[in-house]
Amino acid sequence: MDLEKTIANLGLVPVIVINNADRAEGLAKALIDGGIPCAEVTFRTAAAAEAIKRMVKAYPEMLVGAGTVLNVEQAKKAVEAGAKFIVSPGLDVDTVKWAQENNVPVYPGVCTASEVQKALNLGLNILKFFPAEASGGVPMINNLCGPFPQVKFMTTGGISTANLAEYASCPHVLAIGGSWMAKADMIENECWDQITDLCRQAVVAVHGFSIAHFGMNAQNPEDAKEIAKCFSVFGLKPEVGNSSTFMNKDIEIMHQNGKGVHGHIGFRTHNVDRAAAYLAQFGFTVNESTVKKDAKGNTKFCYFNETVGGFAIHLVK
Repeated sequence: MDLEKTIANLGLVPVIVINNADRAEGLAKALIDGGIPCAEVTFRTAAAAEAIKRMVKAYPEMLVGAGTVLNVEQAKKAVEAGAKFIVSPGLDVDTVKWAQENNVPVYPGVCTASEVQKALNLGLNILKFFPAEASGGVPMINNLCGPFPQVKFMTTGGISTANLAEYASCPHVLAIGGSWMAKADMIENECWDQITDLCRQAVVAVHGFSIAHFGMNAQNPEDAKEIAKCFSVFGLKPEVGNSSTFMNKDIEIMHQNGKGVHGHIGFRTHNVDRAAAYLAQFGFTVNESTVKKDAKGNTKFCYFNETVGGFAIHLVK
């Protein structure tokens, strides 16, 4: 398993504070049912290691890591319990080196240029940005990635569904962490349905799907012109291009039969790669010949091989 790709595709890492390990299995199922088979169990409580052990045993397909790991001793305890990765609120060199020596992915916390530089010199380029909102949020991340373009961040601190979209659309953010999806009192009171619902809301928010435009196939440029004339009576203004005519950016009229029997539907999303990975579980496969990337290698456009109701489907950032 490519752990970093898995985390990036999920885009969400619930941060878990659990006081009673007996709640571990129920919590894991609630997260999975909510579409997020991942958890960062924090070492803020004595139940953390046992909770990790129980979650991994009950749901081996789930990606479980340890958070708030402050030293080597805690790192060892977390890995022995089954944690697949380690996250720290700050940068402890000894913990990082132990993790590297034992082939354990480690993501220490940083919020300044000096800390990022120190982490890079330790061979790390995926870091935790904490506390995210208090440290300047996405504007600060963008500023840090000026001199450090190779860095990706897992962001935690002050994030919820209210501001999730800003982080999800940032190309420097690998994934967003937070406790709002499974708060400690919800876990203690076994509010599994509530946690599942919050996770589902977070999954919807992290993708931010919206209609970009509808496309329809014309037989030829003259046919497209006639169709555009019909739409103009609704106040839509045509913008004629080489291969299609857009009506107010909302309707695209192809100058010849394009993809799909009837046409296509474009969906905007915060992150095309992440959205494509999410939609794969519903049977959508990317048409690799249509993939377009930006200068930094991030996918900005793709069609799927499958159609819906005679319409081709594509994603665009």
